[in-house]
Amino acid sequence: MTDRELDAAGVTDPVLREAYRHCRALNARHGRTYFLATRLLPVERRPAVHALYGFARWADDIVDSLGTGAGADARAEALTRLQEELEDGLRRGGGGEPVVRALADTARRYAIDHVHFRDFMTAMRSDLTVTAYPTYADLCAYMHGSAAVIGLQMLPVLGTVAPREEAEPYAAALGVAFQLSNFLRDVGEDLDRGRVYLPADLLAGHGVDRELLVHSRATGRSDRRITAALREFEALTRKVYRVAMPGVALLDPVSRPCIRTAAVLYGGILDAVARDGWAVLHRRSVVPRRRRAVVAADGLVRVVAARLRARAGAGHRPPARARDLPAAVLSPAAVRSAEEVA
Repeated sequence: MTDRELDAAGVTDPVLREAYRHCRALNARHGRTYFLATRLLPVERRPAVHALYGFARWADDIVDSLGTGAGADARAEALTRLQEELEDGLRRGGGGEPVVRALADTARRYAIDHVHFRDFMTAMRSDLTVTAYPTYADLCAYMHGSAAVIGLQMLPVLGTVAPREEAEPYAAALGVAFQLSNFLRDVGEDLDRGRVYLPADLLAGHGVDRELLVHSRATGRSDRRITAALREFEALTRKVYRVAMPGVALLDPVSRPCIRTAAVLYGGILDAVARDGWAVLHRRSVVPRRRRAVVAADGLVRVVAARLRARAGAGHRPPARARDLPAAVLSPAAVRSAEEVA
């Protein structure tokens, strides 16, 4: 975290400043796509975003890479300690872990509902025991805590030009779209951890099961049935993006370039997977560096324009009222309905 960002955010306590710097370092190392997009936010809002994502990354690392050979019991104990510290930090401020100190401070500054953090921890704990999802609805129940709540946490930091509750379904859907993109890219790595996030009924519709995925991973051989299932999952993910993207217009204008850029970069993961021939069981697809640079440059142009308008006091047209999204916005039926309207 740069001194400029912390000064602009009004973070003066030396211990707290170091906690925010720790979160920023986590994001720079693990979350390159969103770290790049975050650079497009107003300088005073960046520390809060790093705190939110830094905490999420820390919890995720406990689940996925807590020491060599650490079993589920050790990971569960570590998550329990983190959750206890989180609850104490949210209640009283501070905390032993830097990520908790920064998160608690951000939650207080932006009045973020604590239920979003608790839902997130519930999802992280489920990763210790749940290794597959029978249906897309089951996967959506998990993603509420693992992804949708991240979008909901972000809204108070980003700001909105409409009542926050109107923007919330879109923010949740975009968080889910980002995670679905990662699920598609990381099929092979997740399988190595014993998890399959692609719904079992979607796979079965193409004659695919866990055993076939394991065989393909082990032998390096592609299979047209697996490719067909991956293509369907990719199409479903793109539909969720289409549901989510109208919500960008509901954000504070100076925050829109960040989220639009993140959406383009995460969506680019889908393009990269297709370009690599759907070989996600055998290698990790990445968005080319040149493409990332072009998208970031476009985002920077949008940032400059938005800030110039804000400084000039220029008004903006209020976005068209967002259509009412169903409560089950991420169900397959709801996604199809929203796509027809879009």
